[in-house]
Amino acid sequence: MPPDFKPLNPYDVHNQQLHNQVHPPTWTNPEPNQPYHLVVIGAGTAGLVTAAGAAGLGARVALIERELMGGDCLNVGCVPSKAILRSARVAASIRQAEQFGLSAGAPQVDFGRTMERMRRLRADISPNDSAQRFSQLGVDVYFGQGAFESDGVLRVDAAGGQERQLQFKKAVIASGARAAAPPIPGLDAVDYLTNETLFSLTELPSSLIVLGSGPIGCEMAQAFARLGCQVTLLERQDRIMTREDPAAAAIVHRQMQADGVRIILNCGDLRVDDEVAGRVRVHVEHGEGSAVCEAERLLVAVGRAPNIEDLQLDNVNVHVERRGVVVNDFLQTTNPRIYAAGDVCSAYKFTHAADFQARIVIQNTLFALGPFGRKRASDLVIPWATYTSPEVAHVGLYAHEAQSQGVEIDTYQQDLADVDRAILDGETEGFVKVYTKRGTDTIVGATIVAEHAGDMISELTLAIRNRVGLSQIAATIHPYPTQADAIRKLGDQYNRTKLTPRAQSMLNWLRRINVGS
Repeated sequence: MPPDFKPLNPYDVHNQQLHNQVHPPTWTNPEPNQPYHLVVIGAGTAGLVTAAGAAGLGARVALIERELMGGDCLNVGCVPSKAILRSARVAASIRQAEQFGLSAGAPQVDFGRTMERMRRLRADISPNDSAQRFSQLGVDVYFGQGAFESDGVLRVDAAGGQERQLQFKKAVIASGARAAAPPIPGLDAVDYLTNETLFSLTELPSSLIVLGSGPIGCEMAQAFARLGCQVTLLERQDRIMTREDPAAAAIVHRQMQADGVRIILNCGDLRVDDEVAGRVRVHVEHGEGSAVCEAERLLVAVGRAPNIEDLQLDNVNVHVERRGVVVNDFLQTTNPRIYAAGDVCSAYKFTHAADFQARIVIQNTLFALGPFGRKRASDLVIPWATYTSPEVAHVGLYAHEAQSQGVEIDTYQQDLADVDRAILDGETEGFVKVYTKRGTDTIVGATIVAEHAGDMISELTLAIRNRVGLSQIAATIHPYPTQADAIRKLGDQYNRTKLTPRAQSMLNWLRRINVGS
């Protein structure tokens, strides 16, 4: 019988392998024999990086996890979702084969095999986050619910009434966040999906309603539509992907509609009916009137809640708000001995952000001397990407943020329709947009819309992080033909702004000296 962990359904050979890696059924928690330099609550990305890094630098470390090591990213987030997105992209490519002079016919989607592939690949990746690996790294791994008893003492309650008392010098809260549904009348009466249950499906729903057009909502709506599901996406605002550049969101909107997703905007007064004959009905008021959307399944892709309820943070004077644990710029809580990292405290709920916040925590908890040697979270330059097709990636400021902060900017945009490789790939819907400080080539923000925007954004992240300006990018040879050459073309755009009438006169004078009139 499968254990009570949602990601482990169905309990096939792949999920059994995952289970054995990230929460071994026969695991025995160690007996602590001396205080730990660092105890870490939560074995998602932030906790794993903190524990492995600190142990590798000689610290005595305890790592506590109540469910599955690897956290959301491995089990119900990045890993399973991107496996499904890859299958969906292949299905879309088959449908587009005629455009490339090929005859392929309609794709024959075997959803069961698609999901089995996801579970197999997830299990193959899981040893990186396994209890055995971290134990070999010198980390004491405990499975159970961690809770603070007092300043310097943490209790771990495990299955079977097993209890351990851990003494610590410093602690890190990395317990992450979970899906949280909004207060919609009738929602609790239906068996709705979230990212925590979506990847346990073994059969493709004939139809799906998706609430929310953030990254999860848009990615899964498009993917399921491409795999043959009839999808309706409901969004409260007047456009999808409200955090992103409006022009970027508009491109994704058009492509999602082309893939068969019905998008309804300005949705308000949602109400969900009890399931009738295996169908869910959502009543919605929107800009053009009212509608009743009906589908086999409902995916709620809005809202996250921090995992803080069972930690007994009041015992150690750690302040929390609705969004999670409150930290300062050094990721220190209101208790100076306790730090936090990742989704439980951060506005940037990304695996890579949690990774680099963990590195800050290692430095600040173990190797800083008072104010000396401390690192700040605000110094991080954090990119992100939504892996729709095309992808949308961003780093730094948006135009409206620059305006609100009083930063005057110049905008440079290179459309993919004028990039040779994008034309040859048939991927001309997109652009690279860069914001610079007014009158300079100093990059303060960038957005990319392209099939592989998530890969391309790193060049601009590196540029911002190391103060590499557009003129230096223009002077850097990029392979031809590539879509990333669009970034170099922006450098050329900037250089052309330096060609003032006075500069042009000087160039003409030099030319006449060298080659005559």
